[in-house]
Amino acid sequence: MLGVIISGHGGFASGMEKAMLQIVGQQEQVKAIDFPEESTSELLECQFKKAFTEVDSGDGVIFLTDLLGGTPFRTASMIALAKQKVEVITGCNLQMILESLLERDELTINDFQDFSLASGHRGMTCLKDELKKSKEPQKTDEDGI
Repeated sequence: MLGVIISGHGGFASGMEKAMLQIVGQQEQVKAIDFPEESTSELLECQFKKAFTEVDSGDGVIFLTDLLGGTPFRTASMIALAKQKVEVITGCNLQMILESLLERDELTINDFQDFSLASGHRGMTCLKDELKKSKEPQKTDEDGI
């Protein structure tokens, strides 16, 4: 199973973890690492490396981060570039994290990447568009007479 490390600025990671626990329950091989204002990139790197060894089963590890170019993303990227079977996905939202975690047993690291990006994009919408979808005629497979 793919290991997952969730990280982001402030309490992003622990907030996502709390939401995950409420909605889908405890997940194996998942660690959440916050990056509070008083932390350093050196400390974050140490936390990432420790978490990596705890979640890595040999199938691969995915870092899910909050912000492209931020310290959690850059630190995870340095680790990913030095190892095999590691991916960094950024711009994460709750829908992406939950759906990806629930499907990861069936996914390779590349499939996980594609799936989570599609899920994250699908979760970004607005009420107006969702209402418009609900008013569109539903497609059926019935031939009808």
